[in-house]
Amino acid sequence: MEKFFVVTNTAKDRDFVFTNSIIDYLKSKGKTCYTQPVEAVNNTNYNYTNADMVPADTDCVIVLGGDGTLIQAARDLSQLELPLLGINIGTLGFLVDIDRDQAFPAIDCVLAGDYEIDERMMLEGKAYRNGELIYTNVALNDIVINRSGALRVIDFDIFVNDEYLTSYTADGLIISTPTGSTAYNLSAGGPIAQPNSELIILTPVCPHKINQRSIILDSFDEICVKMSKSRSNQEERVASFDGELHTNLISGDKVIITRAPKKAKIVKTSKLSFFQVLGKKMSVI
Repeated sequence: MEKFFVVTNTAKDRDFVFTNSIIDYLKSKGKTCYTQPVEAVNNTNYNYTNADMVPADTDCVIVLGGDGTLIQAARDLSQLELPLLGINIGTLGFLVDIDRDQAFPAIDCVLAGDYEIDERMMLEGKAYRNGELIYTNVALNDIVINRSGALRVIDFDIFVNDEYLTSYTADGLIISTPTGSTAYNLSAGGPIAQPNSELIILTPVCPHKINQRSIILDSFDEICVKMSKSRSNQEERVASFDGELHTNLISGDKVIITRAPKKAKIVKTSKLSFFQVLGKKMSVI
């Protein structure tokens, strides 16, 4: 790898001291390193990264932040399919396992070719109202259908490949990737999956039936979540993507969820397996 692009969570490196140290280190190794001015990110379509500013010849994107920053960068740059190297300057997480003090040794591993590319499936969600597309986006962790406003349960019907599966009365529904299985899905009692596996997990949030559990589907299944008639006549429902971007929903709306055409590519320099990392995180939790 010769050309890098650095994405920074400015809330965690306000003065770009650590960012500049990464850039200087790469340049000292004879590599080309791009970044973007803070004002360039001030775009409602992006969070930390304006994909239009990433040069076409970039070999790797270095993401400075935590799990959330890496997830947002994966979504912002999903069409580019560039390898993402996450360096943790935030809180501990499952995705970013390189701490600040391990940053330069990890970069040395990348420069020496001593790394693996861990491909993670993403989800694509499309919201329809009266047959017309009103919103679309992708998610690395999950797409969540949830209530907003008053604390009332919501009703929705689930169809898989155009066949009726089940109905839920619940606080919400989590449609998760394997990567997202250790996020909100885990907190809601859903199963943990190996992050590079190919499947989709449906987990209801506080369902109002004792026997309603998570459902695991094939990654090529098409899931349709239809908003049933609101019992309270108050339309307070929302579909959120990785807990960041969202669109409001009303009765009759449908959200069609499929695997995204592109995958996130995570650069791994650690020799720890997923199970070793999982055991370490679970002992802390």
